[in-house]
Amino acid sequence: IGAHQSIGLKAILLFGTDEQKKRYLPKLATGERVAAFALTEPGAGSDAASITTRAELTDDGRHYVLNGSKIWITNGGFADVFTVFARTSAPDPGVKPRITALIVERGEGLTNGPNEEKLGIRGSSTTEIFFEDVRVPVENVLGEPGRGFKVAMEVLNSGRLGLASGCVGMSKRLIKMSTERVQERSAFGRPIGQFGMIKEKIARMTAETYALESMTYLTTGLIDEGVADYSLESAICKVYGSETLWYVVNQTLQIAAGIGYMSEYPYERMMRDARINMIYEGTNEILRAFIALSGMQSP
Repeated sequence: IGAHQSIGLKAILLFGTDEQKKRYLPKLATGERVAAFALTEPGAGSDAASITTRAELTDDGRHYVLNGSKIWITNGGFADVFTVFARTSAPDPGVKPRITALIVERGEGLTNGPNEEKLGIRGSSTTEIFFEDVRVPVENVLGEPGRGFKVAMEVLNSGRLGLASGCVGMSKRLIKMSTERVQERSAFGRPIGQFGMIKEKIARMTAETYALESMTYLTTGLIDEGVADYSLESAICKVYGSETLWYVVNQTLQIAAGIGYMSEYPYERMMRDARINMIYEGTNEILRAFIALSGMQSP
């Protein structure tokens, strides 16, 4: 649901024409159809300009013919509608490629690989996607031809806030689990929650989560007020959110102690699930570089 709503259909919501919205959004809203976001390739992760998937215009100018592949596509095994980013300019060394965003429906020429075995988020379908002479009507271009990079960045700006919000929710759940555990587990004749070192852990977990919740809702409030550019704030929320959750889940497992390491209990799964947040929707390293660049431009 997160990938479907946060990034899969978001480009249609933000950049779609009235006709595109009318055609796709109703069934995507009800869940009759599922969406996916297809940007990453084997040789193009954070460096989106290295995309090699190509979309070439037919002689009659009515279709793009799409060829190439994408990796790590959430919902890839069953999605019906894909937001796909492809080169629409000839390779030219030293010149930035023109990337175009396309709405691509599952059909002839579009196939997917098997579900990947993953460290965490095993409940999600993550596959490779292959395009072989897939014909896409020109009416399915999102935004302007050649301006797909802007579409991708706007979608990810939004998606990073969805990710940060998820980190808030999971951190809160973990704090609840910790406070319950410290009352159950005893050492030296008393619950471990009475020890100052444990109190300090829970206090810091709570403070960090409060800070994350505050910055996330401040940023979503800016969007509701109509602020046009929130890319810097959403990047900060994503970095801080993913690293706060990683701290909280690590401390929660430590508090749980031996049972935290056992697969019979939820702690180890939650730790594995939390790890991906520092990688997808822009690695924390690439976002730190962006925060430094964007944050220092104005001053």
